[in-house]
Amino acid sequence: MTAYSTGPRHQARKRFGQHFLHDRNVIARIVDAIGPKPGEALVEIGPGLGALTRPVLERARSLETIELDRDVIPHLTAACADAGTLVVHSGDILEMDIRALAAGRRLRICGNLPYNISTPLLFHLLEARDVIQDMTFMLQKEVVLRMAAQPDTSDYGRLTVMLAAYCESTRLFDVGPGAFKPPPKVDSSIVRVVPHAHAPFAIPDPARFAGIVSAAFGQRRKTLRNSLSKWVDADGFSACAIDPQRRAETLSPAEFAALARTTPPAQAAT
Repeated sequence: MTAYSTGPRHQARKRFGQHFLHDRNVIARIVDAIGPKPGEALVEIGPGLGALTRPVLERARSLETIELDRDVIPHLTAACADAGTLVVHSGDILEMDIRALAAGRRLRICGNLPYNISTPLLFHLLEARDVIQDMTFMLQKEVVLRMAAQPDTSDYGRLTVMLAAYCESTRLFDVGPGAFKPPPKVDSSIVRVVPHAHAPFAIPDPARFAGIVSAAFGQRRKTLRNSLSKWVDADGFSACAIDPQRRAETLSPAEFAALARTTPPAQAAT
């Protein structure tokens, strides 16, 4: 998703996931949620034609943006010409070095993200979580519900647990399709993502943690004894005081981390 300005004409491109935001009330509410202030290192991903960019820039007085579609950049710069200092990075955020962009600063990141790359983009950003203060995004509502879900609910899953290890996700409010041109076929939500200042639980081996979470939710109808047979043995479940007859959606992120800290079964270690 990208922001929309009623001035210049630009055809939304499906390959970039473009649905331009045009509802001024929604835009104002998003900017209030971001809460930009002068002196902050603000970065907007996917600014599009600048409807969100301009009011953020007016408050912050300086803003960096990252835009993949080169054709919208002239419209963007024209829309923001007298609003403050705008720096536009032309390129793919998934290929950018976030720490290099931070240049020693703590970034506040915002944007209406392309929904087709939202999950890999979140993980790409969280790899640089040590230089990020917070992130405020518009995403598909279904994704936000999964990001902020509680255990033992239908939305709780792999994405929930993996994000919980590194950040806190808070669903702020929803946005209907009518706020966009062209309207998408899904509802959207605004979410705030704040990297943990201190890890809520220890994960000595992130790859093992990710593997256990993936295996458990890849066969979520099975008991943990079956879905994690290659990852955790009876002694491991006993050490964590976790009943192997439980299913993945009933475990908290901290319990998954506890399982990841156990010694792998002999056959898995060889």
